[in-house]
Amino acid sequence: MQYISNTANDKKEMLHAVGVSSFDELIAKVPKHLQKFEMGVPAGISELELVREMVETGRANHHFHHYASYLGAGNYDHFIPTVVNHLALRGEFITSYTPYQGEASQGTLQSIYEYQSLMCELTAMDYSNASMYDGASSLAEAALLALRSSGRKKILIPDSVHPEYRTVVKTYLSFVGAEIIHVPSKDAGVDMAALEKALDSDVAAVVLQQPNFFGSLEEATEITQKTHAAGALLIACVNPISLGIIQPPGEYGADIAVGEGQPLGNAVAFGGPHFGFFTVKEELLRKIPGRIAGMTVDKAGRRSFVLTLQAREQHIRREKATSNICTNHSLCALKGAIYLSLLGKKGLKKLALINWKNAHDTYKKLLTIKGVKPFSSRSFFNEFAVVIEKDESSLRASLENHKILGPLSLKRFDAHHKNAYLFAVTENRTPADLDRLVKAIEGAK
Repeated sequence: MQYISNTANDKKEMLHAVGVSSFDELIAKVPKHLQKFEMGVPAGISELELVREMVETGRANHHFHHYASYLGAGNYDHFIPTVVNHLALRGEFITSYTPYQGEASQGTLQSIYEYQSLMCELTAMDYSNASMYDGASSLAEAALLALRSSGRKKILIPDSVHPEYRTVVKTYLSFVGAEIIHVPSKDAGVDMAALEKALDSDVAAVVLQQPNFFGSLEEATEITQKTHAAGALLIACVNPISLGIIQPPGEYGADIAVGEGQPLGNAVAFGGPHFGFFTVKEELLRKIPGRIAGMTVDKAGRRSFVLTLQAREQHIRREKATSNICTNHSLCALKGAIYLSLLGKKGLKKLALINWKNAHDTYKKLLTIKGVKPFSSRSFFNEFAVVIEKDESSLRASLENHKILGPLSLKRFDAHHKNAYLFAVTENRTPADLDRLVKAIEGAK
């Protein structure tokens, strides 16, 4: 192992290695006001005084206890029972890492195994890996799997898939000789005629997001049938909470099902860390990225857990590796497993129904406001878009005054969606929140 010393000569060598002559040149792109940032903490104070100073500084931050959040687009404000963190943050879980020595990591391996079992049941798929980084990278890995298994070169991604997910897929597939074909949207969903036209013998997979970026529900069964008729794989990217009431991907024939696990007991947390889930049908088991924990018996006949598959380059020859994913997000995935165990089938269904009802009640109420119009005629789950014909700056100011976060402006992703906004409504939104939201929109010019 090489150690980096702290001498002036070594610093010069490191700066030279990255192509700059000084530290100032290294950070030249950082805005000046951030380069000169100072905490403003008085010098020579005690720990007690410092803690008080930090607490007062922290009061300037505002979080979901101060604001009602209508932001979603993949990261949602759900209620997290206290027991989730109480169990997940126990010392044996929070300090554990990748179980390289399976025989000494039975607890960790069992928690992964239980997580995998729950994800398979939730998605109605055959196998789950031990989790991935997030929903976007899970989708990109699914596209890579489809390319490997089919020998084909095209991936069809509808414009109704989250634009940031599409960007991640593009990055992952940039240098593997793949071609990404974008399928246009129609009424905030897949344009079926355009999809059918794009399906040819070189398509490896079609991506289906359900519900999609706009919160709309796609014609999943029909899209799957058209995809399979062309000999391609169907990759479903799903919201796990929605599966409490919406048909799971395994039942409409998806070959790969992935998604963002944040809604399952993980806080929004400034956007992460979260976890991605990745499930497949049995035919694709040997091509799955990451790792899989399995259950067996030892020589004495006792139940034991092992790492059944480890298809990354640290375990096998690089050219045979299915992924360069270096680890799984065990702690975040564990929270997801605890959360699902607490809810059970009936609890998840009840939660999904509450989300559905709250969102539809909010949608109906917003449409009674002058200047608010429908964005789509499609059914939706707990997220929807509407057009608000009001000045954007006035609308934002009014929302801020009423302590409301969101909604998300769709113009940010597509200039054609002028005055269109995406609302996410979870079980955490109350009738009082809705009243504030209505007043905020009505008060904008």
